This record gives sequence, C-alpha cells and structure tokens, in this order.
Amino acid sequence: MASTSPIQTSVENAVQKPNLSFWQIWNMCFGFFGIQFGWSLQMGNMSAIYEFLGASPEEIPGLWLAAPMTGLIVQPIIGYLSDRTWHPKLGRRRPFFLVGAILSSIALLFMPNSSAIWMAAGLLWILDSSINISMEPFRAFVADNLNEKQRPFGFAMQSMFIGLASFVAGYLPSLLVKWFGFSREKVGGSIPENIQWSFYIGGFVFFLAVLYTVVFSKEYPPADLVGWKQKVKESNKGFGGGVKEIIHSIQHMPNQMKRLALVNFLTWPGLFLMWFYYSTGVASDIFGGDPKTNSDVYTQGLEHANTTSAILNLVTFLFSFSLPFWVSKLGKKWTHTICLLIGGIGLIWVNFIQNPSLLYVAMSMVGIAWASILSMPYSMLASHLPEDKIGIYMGIFNFFIVLPEIIASLFFGKIMSTFLNNDRLVAVLIGGILLCIAAIACILVVKEERDDKKSMLA
Repeated sequence: MASTSPIQTSVENAVQKPNLSFWQIWNMCFGFFGIQFGWSLQMGNMSAIYEFLGASPEEIPGLWLAAPMTGLIVQPIIGYLSDRTWHPKLGRRRPFFLVGAILSSIALLFMPNSSAIWMAAGLLWILDSSINISMEPFRAFVADNLNEKQRPFGFAMQSMFIGLASFVAGYLPSLLVKWFGFSREKVGGSIPENIQWSFYIGGFVFFLAVLYTVVFSKEYPPADLVGWKQKVKESNKGFGGGVKEIIHSIQHMPNQMKRLALVNFLTWPGLFLMWFYYSTGVASDIFGGDPKTNSDVYTQGLEHANTTSAILNLVTFLFSFSLPFWVSKLGKKWTHTICLLIGGIGLIWVNFIQNPSLLYVAMSMVGIAWASILSMPYSMLASHLPEDKIGIYMGIFNFFIVLPEIIASLFFGKIMSTFLNNDRLVAVLIGGILLCIAAIACILVVKEERDDKKSMLA
C-alpha cells in the first residue's frame, strides 16, 4: 500500500478547484512579467558587463556559474519550504514571491554600478539567488490554483508574460538611446549609461509586477487548516529532515519526470550557449566591434543583438497563444518536438549569417522553441506530480536545467579556447545542434499522458 505524505493536501484534504476567469489567471501570472524582465536584463547584458570590466571570452562561462548553482541549491529548498507554508494573509507561495522580489530589485539596482569583475560576479550570485526565491514557487502556484483542464492555459499564460517581458527588456537599452537621449558611452562608471538605466528600471518593474500578483491573487488553503498545520508541526524534523525529504523525492521521481528530465538536460545547454555568446558574438563577429578598442561599434552590435532577442521574445509571446491549438492537433509531445527542431535550426543558421537583418528571422525561429520550452514540459509533468509535493518537485525538475549549465560553465571555457578559437558564434551553433538532439530525445522517450496510462495498465 502506498505511503501518504505527513502534510497531505490532495483530493480528500484540499479545496475543490473551480474554473477561474481569464482575469483571475492573468492576475496569478502577471508577476512573472517582472521576474522575467529582471532575468532578461541579466541574460542579455551580463556577458557584456563582464567584458566591459575586462573579462576574456573563455572566462565568461565560469563567471556565469552563479545562475545554475543558486538554482540547484535554492529552488528545491524553496519548493520544500513553500509546500509547508501557510501565511494567514499571503498563503503558501506569495510570501516567497514578495521576499524574492525585494531582494532581486535591490540587486538589480546595484549591478550596473559594478567596478570590477569580482563585484559583478558576487552581485550575480545574490541576484540569481533572489530571483530563484520568487521564480520557483510560480510554477507550483499555477498547479496549485488551477484544475487539470485549465493548467495548460495557465502555463501558456506564463509563457506569454515571459515573452512580453523579455521583448521589452531586450529592446529597452536601445529605446533609452533613441527615445530618451541616454548615451551608449560609459558615463561615470565602467558600464554604458543606457545599460545602467535599463537595470534601474528593471528593478522597479520586477518589484511592482510581483507585488501586483501578491495583492490581486489568492490561494486555496487546506480544507482542514488547523489539522494541516498540526501535521506540518509533527513532521518538522529540522534541516536534516528537509534534506532527507528532498533526497527521498529525487529517488522517487515519477517516470514522466525522468523522461522529461532527459529532454531538458539536452535542451538547456543549447539555450545557455546562446545566452553566453549570442550578444557578444553578434557585436564582435558580425559588427566587428571590440569592447576595448571601439566600444561604440561593439555597443551598437549589442543593441542589435538585444533587439533581435527582443523579437525572439515577441514571437514567444504571440506563438504562446497558438500552443493550445497545436496541442489539440498534434499532442503535447509532437508540438514540443517540432518547436525544438525549429529553434535548433534557427540557432545553427546564426553562425552563417552575414546580413544582420536576417538575425530577426533566425531568432524568431528560436522564439517558437522558447514558447514551447517554457510551457510544454511543465504541462506534460504537472498531472504526474502528487498534489502535496508540487513545489518540491518543480524545484527538483529545475536540476535538469541547471546541471547542464554548471557543466557548461565549468568546462566550456576550456573548449572555447582549445578547440573553437574563442569563436562565439560557433558556440551558438553547437547550442542549436543540442536543441535538435533534444527534439530527437523527445520523440524517443517522452510519452503522451494517454500512452503513459496504457503502459501502466499493461
């Protein structure tokens, strides 16, 4: 007989989940706009900030190590804690949204004032830890509040906000120059003025968007809240008990989670290589800029790369609306497979482009993949997770995003200098190949829910 969790909140102990209106789901997901706004500023500009401060291309992956390491450590812990939290006014997940937003906003305000590589790297550790405190519970928040029928739309709504926020954040440095007269030059510091002010704005957007969700959304409490609190208290075995619970959950992952973990393990290194090298590769290889000798040309190249990345995210925003249609026609697995292939081909093409305008097309293809990556794996996973452990399993699922980034951060710098001659766009090409391999893995190992049920009955 299967064992039950000491803090069971499943069907017999939870409030029945009704259908929510469009605007209720909007309010639930809007905070992700702020989270992704800050995240996109970091992803689009940190490599350039490092290079402005004197880092060489082979040093970049190691300097990005903060992102995966903090995700590996922070997300399962926050998932475990949020599963066991109930605040009388803020509920289960929203206390973590709010704390993470405050800390992230402060880090975003300080980041563009870094005066040395070590300072920027240290702030990145703080920023990533804080973002993860807000980000991790948001996936569980959708699964908590929506019934099985509405979960795909909820995850698609998150993808829409992620795409929209990334579009605005990617275009922001260029807009500040064209519309508001900010300079591309370094004014009173080591970082160009337009990038500095992009981070300042990002800090306020992050906080206000998350605060909107905290104020205008709600969570369902356990039906027997007093009994639930008593069970949590009785099951509290301190730090060691929490670690054991995380390890036990890893050892007993649902089969579908293991299948999707393989696909994610192949998918995300391709994305990380794009984030590591796409912007600086465009600035140096296509525009011919250099952060030391002709920083103005280099900054123009960065702006073009960021605007094409913004188009990527605009496509993500728009394509997310169509995902339910494609799922109804192709199923979740084949929708995700085809999207990964399209994105992989787009990244491979970047290495062969000489006309900068074609980058808009290539990155639009990646935007289609990004829309699917942000929603389909979670939609395929959510129904396979126990209701009382959604937070912790969403955190553990993040392992298979951050572990490949850790590997890339530790070892790809050596590959860059030894085998790739520090060619940034070849690294982007390798990222595209990895997306295509992930698509093949999705075809071979992932099962649609109906297929999974058949295999369990066999």
